[in-house]
Amino acid sequence: MSVSSREVHKRRAHITALPLYYTGHLSKKHSYETDFKKNFAELRGDTLFLYKDDKQDTYTEKLNLLQLRSMKLASPYQRKIPTIFIIIMHTEEVHLKMDNPDIGEEWRAYIMTMVKKEIPSQLQLLPGQRLLLEDALAQEKIRISQVEKPPLPPRPAHLLGASVPPQKDTRPEMLPCFFNVTRQEAENMLRQNPEFGDIILRPSAMANNYALTLRHVTAKGPVMKNYRLIYTKSGFIIQLETAVTVSSLQEVLEYFLEKTEYKLHPYTPGGIYETRIAVMHPECVTPSTQTNVHKEQVAPAMLMCSENKPGEGEYVVPIEHNLNKAG
Repeated sequence: MSVSSREVHKRRAHITALPLYYTGHLSKKHSYETDFKKNFAELRGDTLFLYKDDKQDTYTEKLNLLQLRSMKLASPYQRKIPTIFIIIMHTEEVHLKMDNPDIGEEWRAYIMTMVKKEIPSQLQLLPGQRLLLEDALAQEKIRISQVEKPPLPPRPAHLLGASVPPQKDTRPEMLPCFFNVTRQEAENMLRQNPEFGDIILRPSAMANNYALTLRHVTAKGPVMKNYRLIYTKSGFIIQLETAVTVSSLQEVLEYFLEKTEYKLHPYTPGGIYETRIAVMHPECVTPSTQTNVHKEQVAPAMLMCSENKPGEGEYVVPIEHNLNKAG
């Protein structure tokens, strides 16, 4: 017995927990693939969900549009010719094909509006289509304003006295991936919610200092690594075998993103409920064009994995890492 379209829509809304803004058929392939694969697509919130067809209630793939860097045409518009967009993400390149330029323009309008939270200046839409787009944007802004981060675990009493440096450009609350948690709490957050990201900035057990906890997947499974960040008047020292000095916590994060080739992502809780095991890495910051980093650095000298957990003050040389010594 087939399921009604109303029931399918209801199930999708429950699974994704996001408002529906636009739907339609499109084809998708990665840059390394030869053939396009047909999908039924739904734009919910700032995420594009792909289904095998319009009868399937559970999505087969999703694209987090907050990771979008650019969306451009593969070739100039041509009437009655399918439109292909090249979608550049932080971690991949995706090609989307629509049946004709009119449908492609609507998809572009909705995707870019949900990413930028504003309507693009130049659109080839009818007045009625534009009104629907404006309504969708208003709804999305309300949704974003109501999104709340989950409550943090209680902080141990011996760490409650740790103060935060007062300087403007080093305030940890300016970074969405900073959490006022201990090492164990940070590791539990990364372990239990890998889809939210891999990197957490947090206070150190040492007063007025900070630490960075990351989850790194190796051939033997995921391991937790912790790095100490020493606060000084001139900035922060990343405590490696050869120390690296940067001017702010923002640049600390950028340094680790660069050294891991953007394969890891800052931990940012989201609002999508999963029905299958998958890893997604939402982006937290945009790297600056230049970072003042001393280039003679080697691998960080802290490691922590789930099978061997040293204490807060114990540091060991990592067995596996992605932060290689610069040539």
